[in-house]
Amino acid sequence: MDMKPIRSEAEYQQALAEIERLFAAEADTADGDQLNMLTILVEAYEKGRYDLPKPDPVEAILYQMESRGLSRKDLEPFIGTRARVAEIINRQRSLSLPMIQKLHTGLGIAADVLIQPYKVAAAKAKKLPRPAAAASR
Repeated sequence: MDMKPIRSEAEYQQALAEIERLFAAEADTADGDQLNMLTILVEAYEKGRYDLPKPDPVEAILYQMESRGLSRKDLEPFIGTRARVAEIINRQRSLSLPMIQKLHTGLGIAADVLIQPYKVAAAKAKKLPRPAAAASR
């Protein structure tokens, strides 16, 4: 297959078929190099054609948990205590910069995904007991 930019759906489908054929190719071989180049060309075509929105940070973390078979406990080295992990997963707290750095390094989640703003649930105000003097009025 000629190495040139993919410009049509037909060329895209041909490239995908060729990638499937070369999928088991070893690195540093002619087939491995061709697979690498085709992958780059397909990614460039898909990015221009099928630019999908990035997942929000919590969705990305949940995806990594599911795909790797991780539990919330497995996130503690990246996020902190069990309670802190629950706050992040339940969208009660935003990720901090150190959490983002650890999740990026440890789980390979793209930093540009983790730094996106996302909706955090409003904290519930705790009712404080009224002082006894004010209660008797």
